Amino acid sequence: MDTVKLYRKRYIPNELILLEDDIILEMNENYIVTKWNVLKPRKSGFTHGYSLYCIKENFKISKFYDFNDNLIHTYCDIIETFFDCEKNEYIFNDLLADVIIKNDKSVQVLDLSELPEALEENLITIEQLKLSLITLDNLLNKIYDGKFGEYENILIKHLI
Repeated sequence: MDTVKLYRKRYIPNELILLEDDIILEMNENYIVTKWNVLKPRKSGFTHGYSLYCIKENFKISKFYDFNDNLIHTYCDIIETFFDCEKNEYIFNDLLADVIIKNDKSVQVLDLSELPEALEENLITIEQLKLSLITLDNLLNKIYDGKFGEYENILIKHLI
């Protein structure tokens, strides 16, 4: 069977990117762990990171690092996952809402205003809007209830 391919689909801006340089470190029916370098240089200074795609829970957790391997922050994307078994590829649709967990453990929710914009422009469906908001609520509850560490532990074992 061919190597698994990973794609990131964004609605704003509209793009589909093959994550051809991402290295899959672990994969099972529940999650995929990857190691990656940024696609484009970033003003924020991060150069690389690790991501945990929680397939059944509809979110991706990424740890962003600078060139000295200092953690900049943890970034969570709300996603929708599709797997094409014939092509052996995953497409991760970015459902716009994001959460940043800063090193001081403060939490910031981003891009909620993009949800109604995407819906009005027919970029997403009402079902995707609902999925995004329900998943965001579930993710925030895991963070606030102290259950987020379970996911970070999966990533931490790969941070070598």
